[in-house]
Amino acid sequence: MKYVDEFRDGTLARGLAAAIAAELQPGRRYSFMEFCGGHTHAIARYGVAELLPAAVRMVHGPGCPVCVLPIGRIDQAIDLALQRGAIVATYGDTMRVPASGGLSLMKAKARGGDIRMVYSAADALKLARAHPEREVVFFAIGFETTTPPTALAIRQAAAEGLGNFSVLSCHVLTPAPSPTSSSRPRCATTAPCRWTASSARPTSASSSARGPTSTSPTSTASRWSSPASSRWT
Repeated sequence: MKYVDEFRDGTLARGLAAAIAAELQPGRRYSFMEFCGGHTHAIARYGVAELLPAAVRMVHGPGCPVCVLPIGRIDQAIDLALQRGAIVATYGDTMRVPASGGLSLMKAKARGGDIRMVYSAADALKLARAHPEREVVFFAIGFETTTPPTALAIRQAAAEGLGNFSVLSCHVLTPAPSPTSSSRPRCATTAPCRWTASSARPTSASSSARGPTSTSPTSTASRWSSPASSRWT
């Protein structure tokens, strides 16, 4: 499969490590934080930290949006399916996240909740079109990089007049904590490293915040209204 073997090319990886080492300033240490737990797993599994120069340190970040999701958000989604009769559309990686009372979206589905796994916000829109008599709630999750598709789905639903489509927004923001982290005395944050595909070399070396960071959930709907309106307000 394309772009699988290419990313596991040992010769290329060693070349990238050498390119990084060539950009380092003597006597300076660099710290980079990866956000997602999947990134942390890949770094450990393939020995990326050992491949990097000694002056480069990988800092394990807060985890993906699923990892840092408050339990109350899962409880809300379960309540919509089991108590309010809504179709809850969500990504597969939220299905097994533990909720209150030993539940999860997967277990709630087994109890009769109409919870469906989708691959995109557009899939949730399709459900709303196919079931105009049902409220369809898209359980939206992800960093701000995944927010535009959710916003586009909301805009499209409004354009089509899909009154039965709503979003339980659990997106998290990363820019907000950045100024706080970078203002700490021990932190030295500069512009991120930019790589070019042609040379596989960084156009500038950088260091990132060494202090802990966190993610901040975006605002979300707080209350389910009457079945007649079927909207979050």
